[in-house]
Amino acid sequence: MEKDMQPRYVISVAAEMLGTQTYTLRYYEKVGVINPARSKGNIRLYSDMDLKIIKRVMTLMDELGVNLAGVEVILRMSQQIEQLQKTVEELERGIEILRIESNETG
Repeated sequence: MEKDMQPRYVISVAAEMLGTQTYTLRYYEKVGVINPARSKGNIRLYSDMDLKIIKRVMTLMDELGVNLAGVEVILRMSQQIEQLQKTVEELERGIEILRIESNETG
């Protein structure tokens, strides 16, 4: 598991790090914006990636005035863009390998 995906912060610590309240984090979870991991005791555990997403949500809503529906669309599109960028990188690596093989045999 990537380092920034490892659950490590309980809700009170995450809220303090983000400068918000625990009920705000619970609300974001309730509406499906974030889905923190759970410990065996069912305690919410937030990863660094979760905190990044929450910061982005807070910026979009508080500073830019985007409503929750808009935030969800932006987050979904961002994920799709990231996935497409990974696909492009993989394709570019494949093209480079083919180019090298072609030069070696050509």
